[in-house]
Amino acid sequence: MRVVVTGALVRDGAILLVHRGPTKRAYPDVWDLPGGLVEAGESELQALAREMHEELGVQIVAESASRVGVVHDGSGEDAVHVGVWQIGDWVGSPTNSAPEEHDDIAWFRISELGGLPLAHGVLAAMVRSLPEFDCVRTHSAVADCNHSHGGAKAGCRACAEVAS
Repeated sequence: MRVVVTGALVRDGAILLVHRGPTKRAYPDVWDLPGGLVEAGESELQALAREMHEELGVQIVAESASRVGVVHDGSGEDAVHVGVWQIGDWVGSPTNSAPEEHDDIAWFRISELGGLPLAHGVLAAMVRSLPEFDCVRTHSAVADCNHSHGGAKAGCRACAEVAS
């Protein structure tokens, strides 16, 4: 079984996804969270930091990362265990630092995820479960927001998306 980590970077009500090229052996021609294989001797968090630097050129703030779930896919030799992490803070501007891995990277609003071909069917649901998108899940209008940002709706990235 391969062990993989992926990271959700959320900014201004959007999540960063990478597009896997059509010639990739695993999950070709789909959008996915950035990440990769956990190497021998690495923890998931260490692998996450390494992968985010290699693929996006960013340094994650380790204390801001939290595991939000696990995806199990495939069987036998093709089995994969994917740890999904939310990254609350990072240094640098994400760029496609690994064009051999991805042919594109882009920011997507949560409302756009349903129309995208995604590597894992549960990926959209996992993203929607992130605290960043709490208001989008539970409220239909910004006026209804009681998100824990003290009433400062402009401070809530999810509410900012609802308003746009």
